[in-house]
Amino acid sequence: MRKDMTPEERRLWWYLRDRFPDVRWRRQEPIGPYIADFLCYPARLVVEVDGGQHTDSDWDEHRDLSIRCQGFEVLRFDNGAVLTRIEDVLDEIGCAVRARLEE
Repeated sequence: MRKDMTPEERRLWWYLRDRFPDVRWRRQEPIGPYIADFLCYPARLVVEVDGGQHTDSDWDEHRDLSIRCQGFEVLRFDNGAVLTRIEDVLDEIGCAVRARLEE
């Protein structure tokens, strides 16, 4: 079941489509028993945008490990980074996409 996107997720979604027009992104995409905020299958990359409740979360660590075991990299950004440092967030995502596509 898909959840509604938060304002921060909507903001990042807009930038992902604008900044990386040649990279296919999916939003709220099932991956095993989990839902990835954003997923790029060609780069095997999952991007998560989290609120404060995810800080040092054992559940998130277990979830990320499960997703990594399926061959994906997981990047996590807090809401504040998406709102105030979007260029830094996009640069990190861009580096990961390029590195993963070159593998």
